[in-house]
Amino acid sequence: MSSADPSRPTLARTIAARIDDLSGALGDQWRNSRPIPHFVIDDLLPDSTARAIHAAFPDIRDLLHRSSLRERKKAGVDLEAYEDLVSDALLCFQTSDVLEAIGRVIGSDSLHGDPTLYASGVSVMEQQDFVNPHIDNSHDGDQRLYRVLNLLYYTTPGWSIENGGNLELWDPDVRDPHVVPAAFNRLVVMATNQDSWHSVNPVLVPRARWCVSNYYFSARPLEGDDYQHVTTFTGRPEEPFKRLLLRLDGTVLNALGRGFPFLTRLTRHRRRPRD
Repeated sequence: MSSADPSRPTLARTIAARIDDLSGALGDQWRNSRPIPHFVIDDLLPDSTARAIHAAFPDIRDLLHRSSLRERKKAGVDLEAYEDLVSDALLCFQTSDVLEAIGRVIGSDSLHGDPTLYASGVSVMEQQDFVNPHIDNSHDGDQRLYRVLNLLYYTTPGWSIENGGNLELWDPDVRDPHVVPAAFNRLVVMATNQDSWHSVNPVLVPRARWCVSNYYFSARPLEGDDYQHVTTFTGRPEEPFKRLLLRLDGTVLNALGRGFPFLTRLTRHRRRPRD
C-alpha cells in the first residue's frame, strides 16, 4: 500500500461520516423501498480512493471460480495475498464505526460483522457471467447468527447499466425485478431474509465488473419469526426448465443443510480472521 492510500480506520471513518450525513434520506429509502428493503449511497468514497481500490484488486486468475446453473463468477477472501488496500476496503465495513452508522439508518443496535468474510469478499464478473435469482443462507458459517444485511460496494469506473452485471431485487414470486445499476463508487445495503430474492443480470460487455461485498448478522431476524435455509437458487421467469431444476436443487440442499448443519462450514469461501 502506498503512503498516499488511506488506512482502514480512515476508510471506516469516511464511510461512517457519509452514512451519518445522509441518514435521514437513507432511512426514508430503507422504509419505502420495494420489493426488498434497501438503500443506495452514491459517491461513497472520494473518487481517487475508489479508483485506487479498483486498481489494487488481485489477478482474476487467483480467485475462486464458480460456474454452474446457479451462477458464474469469481470471488476471493485470501486477504493476505492481496494488496493492503483491498483488505482494508473489505474489513473497514466490519468496524464498529460503520456497523453502528448503518444500524442507526435501519433502526437496529444488534448488528454483528463477520471478519471471516463467509461467502463475501471481493468478486468479479466478466462477459457472460451471471448470478441467478437466489436467497442467501439464513445464518452465518457457524449457524449461530441470522444473516440480515448484504453490503455491495461497486468499484468499476465508467460502469453503465447497459453493461449488465447489475443487481436485481425480485418480488417473492420472482416475476418482476427492480434493477439497481452497479454504478462506480456506489454502496447498496439490502435486507436478507427468507423472501429476499436477488440476482445479478449477465455481463454483456468484454469488461470485468468488480465488487466488494460484506454481510452483517444478528441474533434475531430483523423482523418476523425464526427460519432456516441454505442459499437457494431459482430460474428467471424466462427460464421455466431451469427454474424447475434449481427449485429441486434447493429442496435437496435445504434437506441436507437441516440434517447436517456442519456442511455449511465446509467451504473455501471463508477465512480465519487475523486482523
